[in-house]
This record gives sequence, structure tokens and C-alpha cells, in this order.
Amino acid sequence: MGDGETPRGGDDRELAFAGIARQAELIRAGEVSARELTELYLARIDRLGGELNCFTTVLGERALAEADQADARRAAGEDRPLLGVPVAIKDNVDVAGTVTTLGTAAHGPAATHDAELVRRLRAAGCVIIAKTTLPELAIMGTTEGPAFGVTRNPWDLDRTPGGSSGGSGAAVAAGLVGVGHATDGAGSIRIPAACCGLFGLKPQRGRIPLAPDPEDHWNNLSVAGAVTRGVLDNALFLDAVAGPGPAPGGPPLERPFADAARETPGRLRIAISLRPPLLARVAPEVRRGIDETADLLRSLGHDVAYAEPPLTEWLSEVLPRYLKGIEADAARVARPDRLARRTRGFARLGAAIPQAALDRALRIEGKIAERYNSILADRDVLVTPTMATPPPRADQWEGLSALRTMVEMPMVYPYCVIWNATGQPAAAIPAGFTADGLPLSAQLVAAPGRDHLLLSLAAQMEAERPWADRTPPLS
Repeated sequence: MGDGETPRGGDDRELAFAGIARQAELIRAGEVSARELTELYLARIDRLGGELNCFTTVLGERALAEADQADARRAAGEDRPLLGVPVAIKDNVDVAGTVTTLGTAAHGPAATHDAELVRRLRAAGCVIIAKTTLPELAIMGTTEGPAFGVTRNPWDLDRTPGGSSGGSGAAVAAGLVGVGHATDGAGSIRIPAACCGLFGLKPQRGRIPLAPDPEDHWNNLSVAGAVTRGVLDNALFLDAVAGPGPAPGGPPLERPFADAARETPGRLRIAISLRPPLLARVAPEVRRGIDETADLLRSLGHDVAYAEPPLTEWLSEVLPRYLKGIEADAARVARPDRLARRTRGFARLGAAIPQAALDRALRIEGKIAERYNSILADRDVLVTPTMATPPPRADQWEGLSALRTMVEMPMVYPYCVIWNATGQPAAAIPAGFTADGLPLSAQLVAAPGRDHLLLSLAAQMEAERPWADRTPPLS
């Protein structure tokens, strides 16, 4: 290949943004090969990836070899759900033969085995094309740090793609890959989706194994998922990786996620809330996006009412779990002395929290979930902003202390971490754009175990108000 694209010509851009559901169909039908698709993405990564700084590792020749294997399997009549489809993995998950950096310079040698999620993606036929950037130890709501620099948003290079799965968000939004793996311990699937005009579902806790990380990572705040352009794309990813893992537990799946994304929900009772937790202030354009989302839901026949859920008292219930989780992660890295000053500060904040405070936060989880879910006693879905503001600057908290960062981040991202504490599903869905062309986002929350309902509702909203046909300036 030469300086930019594969020989497919005018179809290249359409294919790059097609989404993994369509890409899998095209490969299955023989209309495009896995190698052609992988070459297309590698060319786009070569052209745009440096400006976005969204990858820690690009697995060029290795990905092409995997694509050739996928094409050989298809030629032999083998069928897998995502055969030959490229996927990017957030660099806090092991891919055999590559270093798992956790966004730091404190890592050890290359991983010798794939993480369970990566193993499942390979079994579904995926091609692992790259690993994406994240802030150190996945702490931040922006994606920057001394080890890899600042990751930027393709909608506006001065803005962040969010965090901690910001590299995945930027890559998918810019058409450098069709799906980006993401993890979410305090909003890190939903925030990048919101910043980048994408869809992201934080599934019910336990749906997807975290191994070799502990299944109670960050004291039961963490889950895994993906950011995608379309709802069905996300559902297909989840179907490939969901199910009981090596550790016991995890709710059984009643039916495939993709089935839900292809269905229309019945008439739902939906609560809309604009009141932010804590002292955050909601930007006028964010309010407009939520009001327009409420109008959309009414037009679809749903019963929509504004309400005020009890979401203001969560610091003592969540903060010990978050900070003690960071403390544990910092202690596990191979070279803790190489962690950034701010990261070490977060670890010290965690060490200052008594074990009794963590024990209490875990012990009362059921009570806080009951309180937060009282709004869903007579409503099927709660809608809030995903963020209180449009995407902040890419370097919004660069160079600040841990304490100041921790105080300022909830003013931008106050709505997400509550639902990590309860473990129930929550999704970010595009909700229009600001006057400057920055994405807006709404958060959809359902009762525990009702991931399928969120997928059905999101797919209905997507069909009525499509967003995937609009692409960023840098794409």
C-alpha cells in the first residue's frame, strides 16, 4: 500500500465506518476479505492515529496474519459470529506477546497468555489489531499521562475523548477500528462514548469475566464492555464475550444481546432527571440535549415524566471503593516507582482510608442500591445526562495533584459512578451536538439485570434519530 488507503477506492470510508455487524456480514458473504478490512484500518491508523494518539501498540503484521487465517477459515466453510472483524483492546487487558502497560511506564514484561475476554474474542473470529491508550491505572476521566502523552478527540483535537477508555473512543469515532474494548469502574465506557458521539453499554456486573484481574476489581465497581457506533455492534461484541467466567458467579444470559438490539420495546415508563449529584452544574446545551431526548421518547410513544431520584449522597458509599481499588492496583504494578506523581497521590489517598470505611461501603451496597432504584419502582428506565458539560479540554487535569483532580472530575462526570456502585446496567447514547459540533449524550439506566431492555430502547432511538451517518472532522 502507498500513502493512505487500500485499493478499494471510494468504498473505503463507508467500509471503515460500517460497524462490526455490517462488516461481519460482508466478510461472511465474501464481498470483502478480512485482510482487505484489516489493511484498510492499518492504513487509516497510519494516517490518523498519530494525531489522535489513541494507540499504545499497533499489531500490524500480526493482525494481517490473523486476518489471513480468518479468510482461510471462511474459505473452508467455517463460520464464526465475528470472523475476520478487527477489534482494538484497551491496554489494561492482556494480549499474549504484548506488554500490558495500564497506561504507565511501571509495567512488567509482555503477557504470556490472553486475558479471558481476548480469548473469547479470538474464539468469535476477531482480529486483534491494536491496543488503545488509557490514563494511568484507568483513574481519569481524560486520557493523558507522562508515559503516552495526551489522547485527543477527533471531533475537536483540543478536547478529550474521555477516559479511561479514551483511546478506544477516539479510535472508533475516527473510523480506525469498528469496535473498541472498554472497561468501566466509574464511567469509563459511558464517558468516552459521550465525548465521542458513540454508544456504550456498561453491562450488569458479572456479565463479562475480568480474569486475570480479580472479579471484584476496584471493590466490585469494574465491568467490561465496548464502545461502538451502533447499538447492534455493541450487542454482538457483548454476545462474543459474555457468560460465566473462570470465577464462579455472573448472571446467566436469558437470550442473546443481539436479539434485544433487533427488537422494539413496548411502551415504557421513563423518568427524566436533570438534577446533578453533588454540586455540579449542568451546562445549558446538555439540558437541551436531554430535553430533546425526552421529546424523542415521547414521539416514540413512551410515557415520559421528569423526576428527581435520590442520587446526592454517594461519596461515602463509593469513594472508599474507588480509592482503595487504585491503591491495590498501584501496589500490583511491576515498577511502582515509575508511576506518575498524581497516580502515587491517588494511591496515598486510598491508603489513608481505613479498612473499616471500605468494609462499610461494601456492606451497605444493597441498601444504597435500593435507595437509588426507588425511582425505578414505577418506571422502566431513568434518563440523565451522561456528563454535566460538553467534553472538557484534552489536558484538563494534566499536572494537577490527585486531590485537586479528584475534587474537579465529579463536577464534569457526576452521573456515572453511582451505577457502578449498584452494579446495574447503564448506557450512554448520543443526544445531539453543541453549537460547536461537540457530541452530547444521555445516560439510560435500567433496573438490575435489564441490559436487554436498554439495548432495545437504544436501538429504537437510533432508528428514529440516527447518529452514525455523521462523522468527525478528523476522519
